Parts: sequence; structure tokens; C-alpha cells
Amino acid sequence: MSQMLQMYTQVGPDQFSTLIGQTAPYFATIAPRFIELRPGYAEVAFAKRSEVLNHLGTVHAIALCNAAELAAGTMTDASIAAGCRWIPKGMTVEYLAKAEGDVVAIADGREIDWQTTGDIVVPVTAYVGEQAVFRAAITMYVSRA
Repeated sequence: MSQMLQMYTQVGPDQFSTLIGQTAPYFATIAPRFIELRPGYAEVAFAKRSEVLNHLGTVHAIALCNAAELAAGTMTDASIAAGCRWIPKGMTVEYLAKAEGDVVAIADGREIDWQTTGDIVVPVTAYVGEQAVFRAAITMYVSRA
């Protein structure tokens, strides 16, 4: 079990969400709340509030990217083979609709072969309610430590 997944399991989603913001302060800018983290899956939510809004009153693009990278990164860490490490290499995004409410970002890696190394593309979709508002493909470079 990865150290990140072990910490999540030990302290629970609320405290883990706080610790992530302390470990990587940039993620704290969206005040993330982990809903679920397990190998092959991560779900992270954040509230629509003034700190994450653009001039149109909708959730800004970088807040969506931030949530996507957090979900993809923690899921990757929880999923890769023992003795491996990872780093984000690139991100391609699509803005599907205005994000006019609270956001839930879901990284679903159930179709990924986590035993491989090299470039792995992690899909993330962000929702407001039932509506998909954002989609990302995040390339993670996975290598043996």
C-alpha cells in the first residue's frame, strides 16, 4: 500500500484533505474534500466560493485543473506498483460547460494497467451535479524508483 493511501486510510478523508493542503499548499487554494481514494479511483470535491470564481461568476479554469491534478495524482500514487514513483508530465483539458456550482472531480483509472512504467494517461472528469463540465487527460510518467 502506498504511503499516501495508508495515510488516507489511517486518518480518514477529512483530515487527509487538510494534510494534502499542508503538504502541497497550492492544492489548498481550492479547499479540496476527498470523498474517496483507492487504487484505480479518486473523487475530490470543492465548493463554489469567491476564491475559485472568475469574472463571470463561474468556477475558473485553473481551479478545475487543480482538482483534476489532485485527483489524478493521489489516485496514481495509490495505484502504481510497489517500488515505482510518478510525476505529472502533461495535461490536456476540455471545458464542456460553465461550472456554476460545487465541483466533484473523478479520476477513474480502472482501465489502466498500473504494473507498467512510462507514460500513463489518467482520465479525469469534473461534474457540477450530474453535468460534466470539464475533462482532462493527465499524462503521468511512472518509473522504477
